[in-house]
Amino acid sequence: MECPLVEKVRPTVLPASSQLEKETESINETYGQRSSAGGNFHYVIRRGETSFCFVCFFPSWTEFSLVTDPDPSEKTLEGVKALISKHKKQYEALLEDQKDLTSSRDERRDLTTQFKERTKKLTVDLEKDESFYKDEIENQKATLDSLKEEENNLMEEIKKIQAEIKEEDDQNVELKEQADVFCSMPEKKFVFKGLTKNAEDRQEFDMKSHITYPMDGGTALITFEEEDVASSIMMMKRHKVELGVECRIIVQAHPVHLMLPSLVEIDSEVCPRRILLSNLPKMNTEILLNKLEIHFSKTKNGGGEVDVCDYLPDSGTVVIVFIKENVAKHLVETEFHEVKLNQTKHKVRVTPFLNGKITNLQTKMSMCPRTVLLTGIPDIMEQETLQDLLEIHFQKNSNGGGEIEAILYNPLGQNLLALFGNTL
Repeated sequence: MECPLVEKVRPTVLPASSQLEKETESINETYGQRSSAGGNFHYVIRRGETSFCFVCFFPSWTEFSLVTDPDPSEKTLEGVKALISKHKKQYEALLEDQKDLTSSRDERRDLTTQFKERTKKLTVDLEKDESFYKDEIENQKATLDSLKEEENNLMEEIKKIQAEIKEEDDQNVELKEQADVFCSMPEKKFVFKGLTKNAEDRQEFDMKSHITYPMDGGTALITFEEEDVASSIMMMKRHKVELGVECRIIVQAHPVHLMLPSLVEIDSEVCPRRILLSNLPKMNTEILLNKLEIHFSKTKNGGGEVDVCDYLPDSGTVVIVFIKENVAKHLVETEFHEVKLNQTKHKVRVTPFLNGKITNLQTKMSMCPRTVLLTGIPDIMEQETLQDLLEIHFQKNSNGGGEIEAILYNPLGQNLLALFGNTL
């Protein structure tokens, strides 16, 4: 063989063995033809489906060479087959690597898809959590505001209760002081002179009434001893009163309504300027008052300047009023004082004086059960004479009257204030 064969095969993907053998035979045939043609340079390219072969022909080794000498084994057909087998193994290894890479790529794609879905789900969950926690924060804020408002209300109630407790403490102190006063009240002997009654028959309110009632002119007030008589007179309404021969007047009877107290609450307190003196001897009232005033006006006896010294005949006690306050308090601390009376010293008991103040007064309109108002009385004679004639008329049982306790006539042209005492 005149021209050596140098070939360089660089397949991207090696072809099958049978195809390579065919290509080798084609190269040999071509080489033989080209070598006999002369010493010119020729090349032939054979393409397969997935590879190509580049074959170079040179006139002689001495003229030109592009590559180094191949391994001796590659110059033979067995070497080429070994090389093909080697590349086939490399190809198979590459296929396995490609398969592994494809599988790894698919796994990575699956993981990527899973991570995307998980990320999307976590994003949705995060948005839900953010919305939930935002609502929860708003709810907690509203609860906090409600608790703060409740705390403020409780603080107000605490302050109110503390004020009430302070007021109760003050009242307790005052009541204790009053209790101490009641314990030191002047002694008075009582003698029972009456009848016993059931507890249900007791009166809820008992007081001496002192009520003024305005009377128009030409009217009269008559109070009977019996309630039935007054009721009968008011039922008859019109009454003819004989005043003499062929002289009579017609009067009308009406009930009398008065505003009376139904509930009275009195608050008492210790007077800082008054003392109550008891355990006094029987003597001239004026001399007794002078002796007491002189004794308690002296500072050496613990007294002070006296404003008023008054005797209370219903209890037989004396009230002394001082100009300055707290003098009475100092004197009360010593219960018994020795005072010179009738040339001898007598132990006088000094106790606090209570002032009463009405704190609650409730009234109601009540009809007088025994008093009748007569109207329409003309002014035709003297006041006393006409009043006597009215009393005579309404005392007679034949006229529906009865025993009269009191009568008052007010002529026309005059205005009087009638006084109601215990005759109601």
